[in-house]
Amino acid sequence: MKVFKEKKIVIGVTGSIAAYKVVGLASQLTQAGALVDVILTESAAKLVSPLTFSAVTGRRAAVDQDLWQVDDHVLHIKLGEENQAFLIAPATANTIAKLAHGIADNLLTVSALASRTDLLVAPAMDGGMYSHPATQENLSILEDRGVTILGPAAGHLASGLSGKGRMLESEQLLGHLRIWLGREGVLAGKKVVITAGGTQEPIDPVRVISNRSSGKQGYALAQAALDQGAEVVLISGPVCLDSPVGANLIETTTVDQMSAAVLKETENTDLLIMAAAVADYKPSQESNRKIKKEKGGLPAINLAVTPDILSEIAQRKESSGVGPLVTIGFAAETEDLLTNAKSKLEKKKLDLIAANDISRKDSGFGADKNQVTLIWKDGRTEELPLMEKSEVSDIIIQESAKLLETI
Repeated sequence: MKVFKEKKIVIGVTGSIAAYKVVGLASQLTQAGALVDVILTESAAKLVSPLTFSAVTGRRAAVDQDLWQVDDHVLHIKLGEENQAFLIAPATANTIAKLAHGIADNLLTVSALASRTDLLVAPAMDGGMYSHPATQENLSILEDRGVTILGPAAGHLASGLSGKGRMLESEQLLGHLRIWLGREGVLAGKKVVITAGGTQEPIDPVRVISNRSSGKQGYALAQAALDQGAEVVLISGPVCLDSPVGANLIETTTVDQMSAAVLKETENTDLLIMAAAVADYKPSQESNRKIKKEKGGLPAINLAVTPDILSEIAQRKESSGVGPLVTIGFAAETEDLLTNAKSKLEKKKLDLIAANDISRKDSGFGADKNQVTLIWKDGRTEELPLMEKSEVSDIIIQESAKLLETI
């Protein structure tokens, strides 16, 4: 999570039981390289001690008494001005009301008032309090001022009731912070379409033809693009992964469904990264009933060639000019890696291709790491070492941005 490296983030914690969840968030941010300063209100400090936050951030957590320390007489100005993100989570109805009306009667609210960074606020309260006209009006006031309201979610509440008022989970808040910090990245203002995962071509209602793709590389690419400020459309086959916060997820199953989605979404887009492992063949006819296991023989399954999505994109762009400005593909091979990848690059008129040997056990399908060779259409090649798929994604996104700059 390079987006957090050396970033100064202030987290304001108020008196909601959800305060305990923020300890994990502060820890994750710190492990990712962020410099996290936590401010607790008097009520929050009764629920979670300042020492707990200090233990996970390695920095002293601040409370109201610190506002009057002689050696830190402008602590609120320091906290307000020296940050790249200011998140208040959980934000109670009381603190939201104070923020809306400029009341600065504690260290958190006075620091928020002094902040040069627009606030991110994650409400947490009982459903009736959240839906109350006063709270809704206060949230509208904050939104009109440029404050970003994160959530809340619906679900079980501390009162025992269910409704809208739960603070977003830490992973979601982490995702929103990534978007916030990356909003001025190298892909800011760019639309990026990324495909991920494998496809499933049905034989009958039970069985499919598929492959071993986990979708991890495509999802990592989507996150890397979001980290650089892009508007991301993630077109995914069936996978067991959570979509990155902020991505517009389009779920598909078959090649035909993925092809239709890609053609539609790339009519007006800057970048297409085709990381999905699309099936090359499908049953020529799908049985509408389960094929029963019979004694004395096996059923014959006739195969048909599936649509070649990248070729269709290239043909449309060549004939009408409609399509992505830059197109990047992947070549998953078991032999003649560079030869096959270069052939695919040329035939499908790609700007860049990432070739990876999927016969390796430590990379490729299903693994958390990948080892790829990048090949440009001008003939340049670069072999990357074995690295995390997130690191591969960061490199590909940076190279994508460079290609877009040349257009």
